[in-house]
Amino acid sequence: MTVQTPTVQAPTVQTPTVRTPSFAQSMWLVAEREIGSKVRSKAFLISFGILFVLALAGVIWAGTTANDEATTPVAVTSDSASYLSGMPGVDVTTVADQAAAEALVKDGTVDAAVIADGAPPLGFSVIVDSDVPNTLLMTLSQTPNVVVLDPANATNWIGYIAAIGFGIVFLFAAQTFGATIAQSVVEEKQTRVVELLISAIPVRALLAGKVLGNTVLAMAQIVILAAIAVVGLTVTGQTEFLQGIGGPIAWFSVFFLFGFVLLAALFAAAAAMVSRQEDIGSTTTPLMFLILGPYFLVIFFWNNPTVLTIMSYVPFSAPVGMPTRLFLGQAQWWEPVVSLAILLVSCVAAILVGAKIYENSILRMGARVKLGEALSSR
Repeated sequence: MTVQTPTVQAPTVQTPTVRTPSFAQSMWLVAEREIGSKVRSKAFLISFGILFVLALAGVIWAGTTANDEATTPVAVTSDSASYLSGMPGVDVTTVADQAAAEALVKDGTVDAAVIADGAPPLGFSVIVDSDVPNTLLMTLSQTPNVVVLDPANATNWIGYIAAIGFGIVFLFAAQTFGATIAQSVVEEKQTRVVELLISAIPVRALLAGKVLGNTVLAMAQIVILAAIAVVGLTVTGQTEFLQGIGGPIAWFSVFFLFGFVLLAALFAAAAAMVSRQEDIGSTTTPLMFLILGPYFLVIFFWNNPTVLTIMSYVPFSAPVGMPTRLFLGQAQWWEPVVSLAILLVSCVAAILVGAKIYENSILRMGARVKLGEALSSR
């Protein structure tokens, strides 16, 4: 008699499905890593704290100084007195004619004179000796025609301070976060961590995540500084000045966003060409000049309309040049739009070039990768 042994089937083991993260998910994971490491850095927190305190002190000092000089002595004739009727912060002196008004301006008795002459857009002109009283101009509903009797000695310190402010913020943020991106790229390359990262996510997602993470941090810094300026000027009663600087600050934030993305992509690409921290300077120094250039140009040529106009259209200096021109009233309404379009095209080009250099260089160890090799196709 034959005994049949029952057949026992082995249990089926299902292999868990591993889902590969999408490009956007990979990019955000890298961005979160960049943001987290920076926020946990004591050096970053201390440096930002110092910048915060300096910005707050500067705004309060400027507001207090402006309040001390809130009253502007102005000479008017009987024909132009109505233009300043009821205007706060103006000490009006009535004179017989334009010649008498100009005499008071020249000897320093008054800061400006308002003369009815039919000049567009308001039908009157503001006459000054050398420096234009910005408080008076901001108090008026529209900017009038301005006649400067002694333009050679003009200083416009408020315009100078605003220009320096834009330059310092751009320099500090771009330099700080540009260096951070470069150091992060080289550190990952030197420790071979990048090989593990690339095995899990695309190379371009790694680059995009680094740029996104540091852009978020940089823009957060800009927003906080802008908030400090708004709150400080409001508390010190400088609402007219705030109205005049509000538009340029908004444009500065937009220009800075795309200008920083442009620089961040180039910093990451430049750092990928070397394998040691000591060699970062050899590839990022040209980029540092692109950051320092706008700062020094605005220091030496802030009162030169020609230089500022050129700066406002060059992608690397537009974040400083265009807001400065807007504050000084030198730019037409369409100019920031055209300048921003040029910056956007340059930003896209920089991202494409930076991504190619990064892909061709990030896994190459040893000697510095030459630019020609980094740009060549594999």
